[in-house]
Amino acid sequence: MQKYYSTSHSSKWQALGRKKMEHLPDVASFSTKLKNTLILYHNIEDDKWRVAKKTKDVTVWRKPSEEFNGYLYKAQGVVDDDVNTIIDHIRPGPFRLDWDRLMTSLDILKQFEENCCVMRYTTAGQLWDIISPREFVDFSYTVAYKEGLLSCGISLDWSEKRPEFVRGFNHPCGWFCVPLKDSPNQSVLTGYIQTDLRGMIPQSAVDTAMASTLTNFYGDLRKALQKA
Repeated sequence: MQKYYSTSHSSKWQALGRKKMEHLPDVASFSTKLKNTLILYHNIEDDKWRVAKKTKDVTVWRKPSEEFNGYLYKAQGVVDDDVNTIIDHIRPGPFRLDWDRLMTSLDILKQFEENCCVMRYTTAGQLWDIISPREFVDFSYTVAYKEGLLSCGISLDWSEKRPEFVRGFNHPCGWFCVPLKDSPNQSVLTGYIQTDLRGMIPQSAVDTAMASTLTNFYGDLRKALQKA
């Protein structure tokens, strides 16, 4: 019997993440809570993860999410560039649409300060449109972490919806980028992604798409940085 990806929002983040954009709580405390959640993920013991996909320069792991009925994915690889340049290509801004093949639009809906905003973006269909285009509205926050940076986010409720897109929901996600020891021109990039795509999608399709999307992300990012 085919298993399907189901939606569940009974998480500890439900009360905050499901708030409408105009009813956001104190942005500073919201940002701190999000950052601390990602640091907890970053400190999960190695034996809790199972390899989902491995290439010569990227490894993707997964474990059951504590936020919804899906997986928390972890991806890691070394990228040839400095921390600031890499994060500038990942966080909301002019670079992201130029290289991320999955992202089809990105709009900043509200800017709180230079490192903190609410954005709306759309993604292309995947797996021959078994997974149709999605739309997300995310709170995004970038902050210093050790010698590097953390760019993290979580979806918010937003009343305006477009019928041509299914509205997905990102539970706490983020990218840690720190200099590679003894190699300042290289950085270790580690991502944590847990996306509820919503809709009746076969679980096998979700698992295939997420692992492949994360490895492609590193490849596309590396190509963009080489051209920069």
